[in-house]
Amino acid sequence: MKDIRTEQYPRGRNLQILDKPHFSSMIASAITARMEMLNRAMKHMQPGTPPPIGPTEEMVRLTALAKEIRQCRICIEHPDKGRALCHAPRPVFQLSASARICIAGQAPGIRAHESGIPFSDPSGVRLRQWLDIGEDIFYDARRIAILPMGFCFPGFDAHGGDLPPRPECARTWHAQLMAHLPHLQLLLLVGGHAQRWHLRRLHAAKELTRLGVNDTVMHWRSIYDSPAFTPRCIPLPHPSWRNSGWLNRNPWFESELLPELRQAVRALL
Repeated sequence: MKDIRTEQYPRGRNLQILDKPHFSSMIASAITARMEMLNRAMKHMQPGTPPPIGPTEEMVRLTALAKEIRQCRICIEHPDKGRALCHAPRPVFQLSASARICIAGQAPGIRAHESGIPFSDPSGVRLRQWLDIGEDIFYDARRIAILPMGFCFPGFDAHGGDLPPRPECARTWHAQLMAHLPHLQLLLLVGGHAQRWHLRRLHAAKELTRLGVNDTVMHWRSIYDSPAFTPRCIPLPHPSWRNSGWLNRNPWFESELLPELRQAVRALL
């Protein structure tokens, strides 16, 4: 029987937590068994015969790392400043060693938390419109990784809005994850938390890492064209519909940035 717990949040909103089994260990075991079979087969191959296609060591390591993250309970057992997550962790992300595009967002919202699918909400609809791609491509982990700065829904604040991403995730996992994406060529920095963390990781000038979201996005051209950043980066505002006013006040975003963004995405799919 599923263990179902309900936590009380501001404005009387209830959050239902479903503890579902994960299949990461099964996947890792299957990949390991496949590699052992391939190794045995290669011992009997004639010289000059091309090796069979199978999982790489990078895939195995990434699968093991993803399993660790899905089982992570740092924000419960060792929370930052003693403030534990107020519901059961449910990391939401997607990745593959073959991904050439990575969407670095903030943290899952309540709908993504409940579905277990990143950007399964109106913000995701707008983001896919910005990228000019459908769900079939957006959710193809072989092409697009989705790695929010906080893997779990952080909960609601006193006013009913989402809290900031938990700091434990970036500190514990993100450097490892980025090292396991060898084919990454485009990094989409969605929101201030992702922009600051990744620009610092890429050793951007301090002046750039201290800018707010508005100013960072306004510098998108210099960031995207900079040879100092590998992979190339495009900063974006959060696609929340609450930002519609900002988009109306900044028409250059749609007329200048979005065409370049769509062209960059198409070139890598």
